[in-house]
Amino acid sequence: MAVIHARVDERLIHGQVATVWTNLLGANRIIVVNDQVVHDDMQINALKLARPTGVKLSILSVNKGIVNLQNGKYDGDNAFLITRNIQDMKALIDGGVDLKQFNVGNISSKPGSKAIKKSVALTDEDIKNVQALLASGIKITAQMVPGESDASIETFLK
Repeated sequence: MAVIHARVDERLIHGQVATVWTNLLGANRIIVVNDQVVHDDMQINALKLARPTGVKLSILSVNKGIVNLQNGKYDGDNAFLITRNIQDMKALIDGGVDLKQFNVGNISSKPGSKAIKKSVALTDEDIKNVQALLASGIKITAQMVPGESDASIETFLK
């Protein structure tokens, strides 16, 4: 598969993703999957500006992401897959995208969420989705930057 790393980060492409993660992974394509972003011209333009020079960018709906990834559209790339939230990542996996693991980088606090670590606040629905994915054998880490421990998100849920 073309996906060399998958990450949930509500900021999508930002400094850490554009420089640290993309370079460390050797990614030559970033795939952003989110149903709202794909219809927001301002966010699309911001993502295009934030994309590192020389790195290709695909901005897809969840359904288009499932189709493209299952059909091998990016098999020639080292792709870094980013979703804005856990629900989108779960929808990709439930839709048949063959991901064995992903990283949760940043999900900010919002009404009804609780912080499980400094950079990650989850709602009850997020926790339910994480637990279902863990139970199905998906490895999920909570890691803001590569130098931080890649501990299982499970350790933060206790």
